[in-house]
Amino acid sequence: MTASSTARPRTLDGSAVAVATSVMNVATYGFTMLAARIMGPSEFGALAACLGLLIVVQVGALGLQATAARRIAVDRDNVAAIEQSILKLSVRVSLVAGLVMLALAPVVTWVLALDHVLTAVILAGAVVPLTLAGGQAGVLQGERRWGALSVFYLASGIPRLVVGLALILWRPDATSAVLGVALGYVFPVLVGWWVLRERRTPEAAAPEHTARAMLMESVNNAQVLFVFFALSSVDIVIARNVLDEHDAGLYAAGLIMTKVMLFLPQFVVVVAFPDMASPERRQRALVRSLVAIGAIGALAVAAAQLLSGVAMIFVGGADFSEVEGLLWVFAALGTVLAMLQLQVYAVLARQARRSVLLVWAALVALVVLGLQADTVAGLVTSVLAVDTALLVVLTLLSLRLARTATPAEVAPAPAG
Repeated sequence: MTASSTARPRTLDGSAVAVATSVMNVATYGFTMLAARIMGPSEFGALAACLGLLIVVQVGALGLQATAARRIAVDRDNVAAIEQSILKLSVRVSLVAGLVMLALAPVVTWVLALDHVLTAVILAGAVVPLTLAGGQAGVLQGERRWGALSVFYLASGIPRLVVGLALILWRPDATSAVLGVALGYVFPVLVGWWVLRERRTPEAAAPEHTARAMLMESVNNAQVLFVFFALSSVDIVIARNVLDEHDAGLYAAGLIMTKVMLFLPQFVVVVAFPDMASPERRQRALVRSLVAIGAIGALAVAAAQLLSGVAMIFVGGADFSEVEGLLWVFAALGTVLAMLQLQVYAVLARQARRSVLLVWAALVALVVLGLQADTVAGLVTSVLAVDTALLVVLTLLSLRLARTATPAEVAPAPAG
């Protein structure tokens, strides 16, 4: 099929994604905060551990999403073939991931110190729709169907808040909360099924888009995203080892501001990724997106400095007042991480696998420098310095290669 015959109408532009991702993140944050207040420290600690594991497992879904979005954006003549292959692959990968997690349920119960193995079993069930949704989102993202993708993201956040809250009000324990999360993951899958229900039959075979080739690319994408998540999360582990319990708690409170700034401009990455995969649009998309994230971050850093008292309400309140003076630094760290996330997706868009070594090197440097810190200010400054250095290097490299298209980008060859 040609691009003109496979393209579908787009009734909304990327601004709809901005609203939808914001609502999704607010709903997710609201569920977490309400769960903490309703369940109490012990049960919430178990839920937090389960959610942390799901974040790690989610790299599989994000890998599938990046693969689908990149291939559709690059090869508009084979959209139907790519859509058919990636959706079938998503079903298989999701079922395998769910079965593996089910087999590991006793281990997960022990490692996360859960009270019941049933919690781990439900967690395994949640992995299936979570992974399946990745392929669906990638198709919508690659085809730039922003209206449908916006509904998809809304379905990813609001039902979790409503269903999850109802279940923990009924039974305020980790098992009920995880069940609410698992049921919440079903809703975006239903949305994806509905908007993609009209399957198109490929007019010709596309040997470069085999399931095996897509699987290998998805695995590579997943490991790249995994190292980014490790880079953005390892500092709290370091804090618990180099700082005393009180200061580690202050650092964790500051990281709330960092995470807000990391996810606030998430819509920029979602909308820019298909263009970053297209050699002729890559440079403009990358520069404009970096500027957009930088502008949002600059405003947030200024607000964190000038309105630090208001920001403390969301960070933890008076008990964490000692970190108030550093909130702007944590906001700056979140902005740098958001720009790094964009650069990581730029690496995925051009399938530049050697660039990933720079992220691994930054992770090692962060651990080495972080272990030398003995104060909250010292640790956050070290983390900010390493992340900023990586951002500068990746930005220079990305701009240098922005006009270069490799054969792998134009026609991905089957993995061998």
